[in-house]
Amino acid sequence: MRTLKFGVLVMLLAIAYLAWSALGSVPLASPTVEFSIQRGSSLRAATRQMVDTGIALSSWQFNLLARLSGMDTNIKAGSYAVSQGITPWQILRKLTQGDFTQVEVVFIEGWTVRQLRAALDAHPSVRHDTRGMSDPEIMEKLGASDRAAEGWFFPNTYLFGKGESDLAILARAHRAMQKQLESVWMQRAADSPLQSPYEALILASIVEKETGRGEDRGQIAGVFTNRLRIGMRLQTDPTVIYGLGSKFDGNLRKRDLVTDTPHNTYTRDGLPPSPIAIPGLASLRAAVKPDKTDALFFVARGDGSSEFSRSLDQHNRAVARYQRAGAKP
Repeated sequence: MRTLKFGVLVMLLAIAYLAWSALGSVPLASPTVEFSIQRGSSLRAATRQMVDTGIALSSWQFNLLARLSGMDTNIKAGSYAVSQGITPWQILRKLTQGDFTQVEVVFIEGWTVRQLRAALDAHPSVRHDTRGMSDPEIMEKLGASDRAAEGWFFPNTYLFGKGESDLAILARAHRAMQKQLESVWMQRAADSPLQSPYEALILASIVEKETGRGEDRGQIAGVFTNRLRIGMRLQTDPTVIYGLGSKFDGNLRKRDLVTDTPHNTYTRDGLPPSPIAIPGLASLRAAVKPDKTDALFFVARGDGSSEFSRSLDQHNRAVARYQRAGAKP
């Protein structure tokens, strides 16, 4: 009986000591310590990663606390930050609740895939798994080897933990674009000349690049829809610029308009073979459900807005009034 009582006393003392340790402040190497728990890490490996970054945890105490509380299998990968005064119990709750620090990367409407990849390559908190890959190789990794990369990543602000793979971020953006495109395609106008969601994505990318003022987006989409419906060439400068690629020096010349490329809508009928940028949701919606208009032409006024015309004569007068260099013949 005495031995049993002694054993119970020792166990109670051990529990009390562990509880006291769990609620005491953990010494840190600096006022704030940032650390990352790698995906697939065990509790023991996670503890080692924290200790290595300057968090003076007692490994055996922390691991025992996690096991006794039933939290040892709920450790979540991510980037975390702790400050002076934090306790082992608070750290454990952070790790199991996924209370990790996040950073962001922003993909802007109208960006090309080249600009998007440059933003990821320059981000200091991204793990650069795609560096050196070609665009087709990336799309293959995403399970979309049947499509070109251009236009397929939804513009948005993406939050992620430090050390997240750029491929994982691209996968999220790709899924988001697929979801948005599927949704807007279901809302398309009954008389739309577009034959597929991909055609909607292509047209939306053109609308995105041509829109200087949001209120004009629907009418711009209406002009291009009217042209597609009657078999008139789109004749839009952004497609020419895209087709020129690195040859474009910032100055679009008349000779560029007659230089044939797959994306030159002055020399070729219909839509170009691929998007020319990533369109936002408003441009996607405008492409599938444009404003009803009888306009076939538009020209920039120089203040971000556009002047719309029904006939070539009206358009030529508008061009003369605003900017001959920006004419859409």
